[in-house]
Amino acid sequence: MFHLDTLSTLVAATLVLLLGRKLVQGVPVLKKYTIPEPVAGGLLVALALLVLKLSIGWEIDFDMSLKDPLMLAFFATIGLNANLASLRSGGKVLGTFLIVVVGLLLMQNAIGIGMASLLGLDPLMGLLAGSITLSGGHGTGAAWSKLFVERYGFENATEVAMACATFGLVLGGLIGGPVARFLVKHSSTPEGMPDDSETPSAFEKPAIGRMITSLVLVETIALIAICLTVGKVVAQLLQGTVFELPTFVCVLFIGVILSNTLAFLGFYQVFDRAVSVLGNVCLSLFLAMALMSLKLWELASLALPMLVILATQTLFMALYAIFVTWRFMGKNYDAAVLAAGHCGFGLGATPTAIANMQAITERFGPSHMAFLVVPMVGAFFIDIVNALVIKLYLLLPIFG
Repeated sequence: MFHLDTLSTLVAATLVLLLGRKLVQGVPVLKKYTIPEPVAGGLLVALALLVLKLSIGWEIDFDMSLKDPLMLAFFATIGLNANLASLRSGGKVLGTFLIVVVGLLLMQNAIGIGMASLLGLDPLMGLLAGSITLSGGHGTGAAWSKLFVERYGFENATEVAMACATFGLVLGGLIGGPVARFLVKHSSTPEGMPDDSETPSAFEKPAIGRMITSLVLVETIALIAICLTVGKVVAQLLQGTVFELPTFVCVLFIGVILSNTLAFLGFYQVFDRAVSVLGNVCLSLFLAMALMSLKLWELASLALPMLVILATQTLFMALYAIFVTWRFMGKNYDAAVLAAGHCGFGLGATPTAIANMQAITERFGPSHMAFLVVPMVGAFFIDIVNALVIKLYLLLPIFG
C-alpha cells in the first residue's frame, strides 16, 4: 500500500488532467465522441491501478481530503453564476426538463425492480440499482442504503449502493459524448452554435482565455468561501428536519442568494469570468480525483446479475436521452447538449453532466439554455423529486 498525502494527490490529479487532454487530442475515437478529459485520464489511471493490484498486489491510497471541498466550491460557482432573471426566462424549459427527469426516475426504478425480480434478487437491490444511485449518486446511495440496513435488514446495502453509484459515474461520463454527437448531427442546427453568433459565457467554453485580475480572483475566492461556510451551517441546521438537503444544494443556493442580493443592492457585481475559471478548475480536479481513485476491483463484488441490471440501465439511459429528452426539449442543438447533461446526472452526478456538456460546447459552440437548466435540475430539484419517487416505490406491497 502506497499512501499519497494531500499535496501529492493534488499533483496526481493535475497530471491526470494533462494526460486526459493528451488522450482526447491524440486518440481520434475519444475526440470524435467528445469524451471529457477528466474522464479519459481518470479512467485510464484507474485501469492502470487495477492492473497493478491484480498483477503484483500494489495499491495506491489517495488522500481525498480536498475532494469534497472542490465539489462544494464547484457548486458554489454554479450558484454565484445563476441570474434569477435568466432563470425566470427559462422557466418553461426548466419545467419541461423536470418532467422528463421525473419520467426517467420512474423508469429507472421500474427497470431495477423488474429485472431484480426476474433474476431472483431482492427487490431492494433493484431499487438500489435504480434512481437511488444512478440519478442520486454516492450521497443519496449512502443515505438510503443506511435506511435499508436499519429498516429492511438488507445487510450489504451500502456496498451495493457504492458499487452501483461508481459504475454509474463512469458510464455517465462515457455515453454522454457519443449520444450528444449523434443528436447534434440530427438536430435542426447540426453545426451547433457558431461562436460569432452566440457569445460563450460561464462554463460553456472552459478552454477560452478570460482576462481577470488578482483582486477580482481574491474577491471571487472570498465569495466561494462564504458560500461554503454558510452553506454548511444551513445544512447542519436543516439536518433531521423535513427540509433536510444535501450540503452541496445549500451551498449552491447560498451562492444564488448572495450574488443576486449583492447585484440587486448595487453593492457588488459578481465577475462571471473569474467565477467560471475557478469553477472549471474545481470541477476538473474533482472529477480527476473521483475517477483516478476508483477501486475498479471492488466492482467485482457486483454479481453478474447486478451487472446485467446496470448495463440495461445504461442502455436505457442512452435511448431515453435520444427518444425522450432530445425530442421533448425541441430536437435542436440546445436539446442535444441537454441530453448529454442528462446522461451525466441520470447515471452519475451533476459534475459529470457539466463535463459532458463542456465537451460538446467546446467543440460545437455555446448552449446558454443547457447550462442554465441542467445545474439547477441536477443539483437541486433532482434530490427532491427523487426522494418522492423512491418513497412512492417503497409503498409497493413487495417491500412489505
